[in-house]
Parts: sequence; C-alpha cells; structure tokens
Amino acid sequence: MFEATAILVVGLCLLVWSADRLVYGAAAIARNVGISPLVIGMTILAMGSSAPEMVVSATAALSGKTDTAVGNVLGSNIANIALILGVTALIKPLSISSGIIRRELPLMLGVTIVAGAILWDNHLGFYEGVLLAVLFVGFLLAMMKIGKESGESDPMLAEQEAEIPNGVSNVSAGIWVVVGLVLLIFSADMVVESAVIIAKSFGMSDLVIGLTIVAVGTSLPELAASIAGVLKGEDDLAVGNIIGSNIFNILAVMGIPGILNPSMLNPLAMDRDFYVMLAVSVLLFLFAVGKSRIINRWEGIALLICFVGYQGYLLTDMAA
Repeated sequence: MFEATAILVVGLCLLVWSADRLVYGAAAIARNVGISPLVIGMTILAMGSSAPEMVVSATAALSGKTDTAVGNVLGSNIANIALILGVTALIKPLSISSGIIRRELPLMLGVTIVAGAILWDNHLGFYEGVLLAVLFVGFLLAMMKIGKESGESDPMLAEQEAEIPNGVSNVSAGIWVVVGLVLLIFSADMVVESAVIIAKSFGMSDLVIGLTIVAVGTSLPELAASIAGVLKGEDDLAVGNIIGSNIFNILAVMGIPGILNPSMLNPLAMDRDFYVMLAVSVLLFLFAVGKSRIINRWEGIALLICFVGYQGYLLTDMAA
C-alpha cells in the first residue's frame, strides 16, 4: 500500500509537470512557425489542462477499465467546477467580462446534455466515440470563429496570448515536446496502475476509482492554472480554463475509450454521477451569467459544499 501510494504521488507530479512541458513546447513551436496567437490560445493552450485526462483515459481504456476512464471524465468535470472554482472564488471573487466565456457556457451545458444522451443506455460504443471526436473538431473550429469575431479586445484572448512562450528555439521546444509526451504517457500508466491497487484494497469499484483518486489527480493542472490566473488578476482565463476543460473532457476524453474499448458501463455513471455533473454545471451557469457576472465567495462555498458532500457520499459507498 505504501509503495503504491508513493508511486501515485510521484506519478501525479510527473503527470502535471509533463503536461505543462508538452504544452509549453508545442505552443512555442506553433508561435515560431507563424500560427496566430488566437489559434494557439484556443487550441494548444486550451487543451493543455485536459492532456492528463486524455492520456489517463486512453491508458485506462487500453487496460480494459472503461468505467475508470468514464469516471475520470465525470469526476474531473465535477471537481473542476465544485472544487477548483470553489477554491478559486474563495481566494478572490471571480469577475467575468469575456464575451467568449458567456458564449462557451451554453455550449458546455449543451455538451453535458450530449454526454447524458450517450450514457443513457449504459454503453459507450465505437460510433459514439467517433461522434464525440467529430463534435470536438467542430467545437474547436467554432471557438476559433467566435474568437475572431470577438476581436483582440476580449480579455480572455489577451490573457491567453500572454501565456504563449516567446523567444524559445525550435530545438528547445522540440525537446520539451518529446520529453513531455514520453513522461506524460509513462506517468499516466503509473497513476492508473497505482490508483487501482490502492482503490481495490479499499474495495472501490472501477467507476469510483475514476470519480475520486484519478479525477482529482488529473484535475491538478486546472487547479494550478486557475489559482495562478486569479492571483495575476486573470479571472476570465481562470474560469475559461475550467469551461474549456469540461467541454474537452466530454468530447475528446470520453470519446477516447469509446473508440479504443467500447464497453457496457456501470449504470451508476448515468443514474448518479451524470446528474451531479449536470447540477454543478447548471450552478456555474447561474452564478456566471447573473446580473453581477461575479462568482462570489458565498457561491464558492456552495460549490465546495457540493464537492465535499459528493465525495463523502462516494467514499461511504465505495463498492458502487
């Protein structure tokens, strides 16, 4: 148990660091070859925080643990909103001024409903995975169109552009891409295998493993990015990272196990966990589009209570 716990901690640290290095290198190369900051920000940077979920989902699916992969998606989305935005809003109320975010929020709710439609029959199939992948590409194209229409004055675009590395040689950037990708795959395997060992010793099901240990662990990049963003006054980027990550998780991350390992799923993924994800998504929408367009500390506390209550329920019924 101690050895598995140590491997899990090391794996999670490597997962977060390697994802950051991969995105850093890829964004630097993209800037060097002349890709516009808008495209880099709306694709490479936006997908960066979901890179751990993508690789962990693929690793779990290839290991025959599709429940863990789907649990990772649902649990990560719940943690992104209820835990990460809850903590971030406690540090500093989040003011939302970006028009892009206000357009992304309805998209996030729509994509969440799509996830419910796919999970309704407790089966994730190959063609459903392909459909999610196609919708993912469509979403990226739509967001780039929205970004162009919003213009450079949109605060989230300006904050994203400031995050793109500048003055990095292609050789250095290429090295970081290779190192990041290799370590990302290696650390994802460490996380999945050690999490399974730990969770099985407590009698957890594959679904609960994905909803708890794996989901919270793979959400660490979003936590770091959101806290760093709010401390620098980049509230729109902090919230935008969460909304974008949740959309990417459903379309890209949940599509991966459908394509790699179509399977029947634990019915509780739909009957219990989907509705929790939908509920916190609706809460975020209501908080973010209110008259003040501010997620205040009381709303942050409400989100945190939702997260603690949900995790507490899962841990008292771990075999489900």
